[in-house]
Amino acid sequence: MRLLITGGTGFIGARLAGLARGLGHEIRVTGLVNSPAEAARRQSLEAVGIEVVLQALDQPLPLELTRDIDAVVHLAAAQHEMNVSDEHFREINLRATQRLFEAARTAGVGRFVHGSTIGVYGERGGEIDAATPVGPDNIYGRTKLEAERWLTAQQDGPGVVVIRIGETYGPGDRRLLKLFRGIAAGRFPLLGRGQNLHHPIYVDDLCRGLLAAAERPLRGGEVFVLAGPAPVTTNEMVSAVAAAVDRPPPRLRLPLGPFLAAAAVLESALRPLGVQPPLHRRRMDFFIKSLSFSLDGARHGLGFEPAVPFAEGARLTAGWYREQELL
Repeated sequence: MRLLITGGTGFIGARLAGLARGLGHEIRVTGLVNSPAEAARRQSLEAVGIEVVLQALDQPLPLELTRDIDAVVHLAAAQHEMNVSDEHFREINLRATQRLFEAARTAGVGRFVHGSTIGVYGERGGEIDAATPVGPDNIYGRTKLEAERWLTAQQDGPGVVVIRIGETYGPGDRRLLKLFRGIAAGRFPLLGRGQNLHHPIYVDDLCRGLLAAAERPLRGGEVFVLAGPAPVTTNEMVSAVAAAVDRPPPRLRLPLGPFLAAAAVLESALRPLGVQPPLHRRRMDFFIKSLSFSLDGARHGLGFEPAVPFAEGARLTAGWYREQELL
């Protein structure tokens, strides 16, 4: 296939581009270079012959971007920024997605895979699947859900497949690096009881699911959840990381309430000033939200079966951090 991957200088996009290129697909990626990590990913992609187009999605899209493309995998998003307005999230996550879809429709692209988020569920108990009622509790989740609903309502153009992506980790990830470093240094405190559930997915498992969504014959408008083989508690996750970095699990456990209060105060005070708060409520979700997912829909519709349990994925991730002299 000829694939366009947006967010291609990001963690997931770059990994997907490399995996797809290794399988023989022709790849074009868009992305930004706002950090040394993004610059390094761009360099590594171009080194293996992948075309990298530096393109901000809130800027006009060149016509040639979607020309001769079979499928778009749209991963670019406003996600972790806490020093920008809600309007910025809506511009990038909704309106830029609409413009990209319209460009793909004009170019005759056959498939549009939209990388969404499990954040559309907010705080839900029990096992979740694609049919579970949604209820996002932050601007990122709300704008991603708005984009989902607009895309799946389109009656013509590329066939839309929405992928709600679980908590993703693996080689190339910088988001969990603080967790690995903190545990390796013996300076990671556990907040609360640590019994809330995570359902993380190893990045290569996710990439195989995204490629299946681009390749398989589907009727369009379908929604799938991709997550790892099994959920783990925060305590289990921390213990697995400790084993991966050859350290005992942390013993220090602190009450959650004061940190939640501090996060709310910092977010309220700093976000209006355009300052990224060092602690905010979405960061506290690691210790609060409890999510577990059914993979039956993805197994049936995509032939998806995650292969890497978290303990093994943590070991592989720690190995990559060491290779990059990050740990």
